[in-house]
Amino acid sequence: MEIKTITEDKERFMDLLLLADEQENMIRRYLDRGELFALYDPDLKTVCVVTQEDANTCELKNIATYEKEQCKGYGSLMIKHVIEHCKGKCDTLLLGTGDNDTTLSFYKKFGFIYSHTVKDFFVDNYDHEMFENGKQLRDMIYLKINLSVQ
Repeated sequence: MEIKTITEDKERFMDLLLLADEQENMIRRYLDRGELFALYDPDLKTVCVVTQEDANTCELKNIATYEKEQCKGYGSLMIKHVIEHCKGKCDTLLLGTGDNDTTLSFYKKFGFIYSHTVKDFFVDNYDHEMFENGKQLRDMIYLKINLSVQ
């Protein structure tokens, strides 16, 4: 298994990024300015984009694993990699996600805690209704982890 930092031709990963963020123009807002990581075992399994939002804050913008490879630990390995990578670059790692108990509990097992909510984020910023586990996504739930105590 290997995690590579991708610096060129990031758009070739768009198909996988779209699994986590369903609208291409939203991905384009952060893809170029973000660091893209790709996990291979031996072929591509998971990608992740992390941005530097300010001097003290990084944000995990997108993490996606091919559906047939989910629940095999690849996402967990990527989260652990991102946490280690961001230490020393920022004090806080943020991530935004939909209001889904399964997803929220996944991130919380790494030490992420509730930060804040952006009301109607998915309704206001996407050109179609988005659903996860049969529930329409409306609000963006932000979680954070303090990297200075990790």
